[in-house]
Amino acid sequence: MHSSGKIFFAFGTCVLFALIAYTSSCRREPVYIGYEDPTPIDTTGNPVDTTPVVVTHPCSPDSVYFEQDILPILTSNCAMSGCHDVLSHEEGVILDNYTNTRNTGKINLSNPSNSKLYRVLNQSGGDRMPPSPRTALPADQRALILKWIQQGAQNLTCDSACDTTNVTFSTSVMPLITLKCKGCHSGTSPSGNVSLTNYTQVKASVTNGTLLGSILHQTGYSAMPQPVANGPLPDCDIRKIQIWVAAGSPDN
Repeated sequence: MHSSGKIFFAFGTCVLFALIAYTSSCRREPVYIGYEDPTPIDTTGNPVDTTPVVVTHPCSPDSVYFEQDILPILTSNCAMSGCHDVLSHEEGVILDNYTNTRNTGKINLSNPSNSKLYRVLNQSGGDRMPPSPRTALPADQRALILKWIQQGAQNLTCDSACDTTNVTFSTSVMPLITLKCKGCHSGTSPSGNVSLTNYTQVKASVTNGTLLGSILHQTGYSAMPQPVANGPLPDCDIRKIQIWVAAGSPDN
């Protein structure tokens, strides 16, 4: 009996040491049950874009939206110092937001083409808006303003999806600049003596830092677009320009 006890004691001791050795050497991966981190930490050095793209009110191609379609044209070509901003309000017309545009633009819903806001865009000589030496609005922008009035000059809003999967100068950057910047930065007397009418000019503004400095409202640069009270460009527009610049500002 005495020797049997020693055998059992020795066997138990071996089992105990084996368990201790196994436990200390075995490392297990953590197990997550029913949960996955929605914002994982990126260890590659690249920032993770966790901004959700939520489109609750998609834009209709048949509708004209004031904030997205009309206001950028007005602020770029009309609502500036000396013309139709709040301080200057030439002829009592202020075109810096929806309420002021509707109240002072002399919009005629029963005869849209006779609305003063639209008529002055098609006149010649000193009565045309924007006035010389600035260039006239392109035909497509004038048609869009007329269509907006024909649809009731409403303050419709929508959520447009931000597609940054294939950003190019010709399809992403230049159309944005044409709509929201070119009105002030074209003609024989461009604002700040900065012209943004073609690739060469836009590229020059990237090289000297003024393009990103202005749209990001950085210290030392003139904040754009004007009027500043309307805020900076939408985040999606800024992202597209940043992506294009980060790619080397190609003429693509």
